[in-house]
Formats: sequence, structure tokens, C-alpha cells
Amino acid sequence: MNLAELLAENDLDVLDHLDRQITVPVLDGPQAQGDLIVVPLDMVPTVTDASWATWPYVPWRGVELVRGVAGNNPHTLVADDRTCRWTGAVRDPLRLGIAMFENTAPAYLIHPEHGGSGVAPGRWLVRRQQESGRHRRMLVAD
Repeated sequence: MNLAELLAENDLDVLDHLDRQITVPVLDGPQAQGDLIVVPLDMVPTVTDASWATWPYVPWRGVELVRGVAGNNPHTLVADDRTCRWTGAVRDPLRLGIAMFENTAPAYLIHPEHGGSGVAPGRWLVRRQQESGRHRRMLVAD
């Protein structure tokens, strides 16, 4: 699927400098998009969903996982109907986890500046990325 097709299916948009004819890759391993990183859930066994978690299907318009500084540049998770369930009720000892999802067909993260990235079927953790400063760790700002 190319970026134009993906955007048309979900009524989302990206910035003009991105090539809409490029094929969106679908990866089956860890991948980053701006200030987020998506990792296979089995790579982080200390992370679980909360006992009260619900796992709804990702709706047609997607789910905003993170919205950037000043309300700009959301990271939106999209998927075909009834192929991806998600929860924001994440128990992560590092406190970086923002969502978990499980998908039976490719799911996609869309971001206005980064375009799209595809995630192969599986169980996934979405975390904020952090970087080391001189004396402390800071979240990556997108």
C-alpha cells in the first residue's frame, strides 16, 4: 500500500514534502517513528496491561496515541476493520509505555511529519522514546 492509499482510507493527511506514492513498509520488528518506538511485546516481559484494561477495536478513523507539543503532530494508529485491538492501560516499570495493541493484519502509524509506517501482525508495545542528557534522561520531543 502506498501513503496516498493509506491516507485516503483513513481521512488523514501528512505534510506536503512527503512523497505520497512511496510504499509504506510493514515491519515485524522494533521500529521508531519520531518520539515513539514500537516493540514486540514479548521483548519486554515486564510490561503488562492493567487488570482493569479494556481492548476495543481500533475504529475506522484510528486512535491518537500521542499528540505533540502544543497539540500538533499526532501519532495515529489505524487498521482495517476488526483487525486490531488496543489498550492505553499499560503497566510499564519504566513509565514509558503508552499503549499496547494486537493485530491480525498490518496496522499503521501515521504522523504528519513522518508519514506512515506499517506494523506486521502480532502483539506490540508503544513507548515514548527517551534520550540521555548530561545529568538526566529526557523524553524525545517530536
